[in-house]
Amino acid sequence: MTHPTEIIPGVLFFSYLCDLRKEKIAFLENNILVLQVSGRFTIETAGQKLSMNRGEMMLIQKNQLAEITKTPLDNEQYQTIIINLKDDLLRKIALEEQIATGLKYTGLPNVLIPKDDFLHAFFQSVIPYVRRPEENISKELGMLKVKEAVYLLLRTMPELRDFLFDFSEPHKIDLEKFMLRNFHFNVPVEKFAQLTGRSLAGFKRDFQKIFGMAPRHWLQEKRLTEARHLLEKKNRKPSSIYLELGFESLSHFSHSFKKKFGKAPSEWSNAILV
Repeated sequence: MTHPTEIIPGVLFFSYLCDLRKEKIAFLENNILVLQVSGRFTIETAGQKLSMNRGEMMLIQKNQLAEITKTPLDNEQYQTIIINLKDDLLRKIALEEQIATGLKYTGLPNVLIPKDDFLHAFFQSVIPYVRRPEENISKELGMLKVKEAVYLLLRTMPELRDFLFDFSEPHKIDLEKFMLRNFHFNVPVEKFAQLTGRSLAGFKRDFQKIFGMAPRHWLQEKRLTEARHLLEKKNRKPSSIYLELGFESLSHFSHSFKKKFGKAPSEWSNAILV
């Protein structure tokens, strides 16, 4: 059971749930500060996996595809506070504080924030905001808390300046390597193009040169081939892999699999066991 609450639309969120839950996050568009109230938060991207428990904080970089797992621990409910650090707010802070921008951040995309008395006090000060949403906290007051978070992050880790104030477009990256790592995410082709630093037309053109087919066709073929591998070699069940491989429903997955391989995934699994 989950009870997400949006305290300030688009900026400050409070997430609560009782049972283990895994979510495919298609596209993280903004930098995000996550404050773990209780339970365990785990984020996994193509090149990094990090977890944090009660009282810890993590900064997550924008323009990523990621899978997030939310786990209650020791009979405590899972609770997370999420602060959305949008570029327009960060640009405003950069102007106010005359912070130099324009440098490309090259560090780790997700960073655990070290324990600090000032950040701990900030953490505690945010909890009443999310536990009493009926108070209708004004957006102006909420934005002050977001600004406070940014200033304290820079105080604790000055090296995060380039992380927070990198407003550059994604550089054109190795398309083949990126797609082989991220094909299982269920996102539009337009987002894949953006994440590889290309226009949609440029992405399709480069994709055709590398893979010899259109992106949507390749994604379907790659996901189905991976599904067959998981069924044959890992003894996975169809119901446990279809979301993992970017299919929106089990019926869609089963139909596509049967069309390509001549048998439904369940029939394929049964044939292997015989």
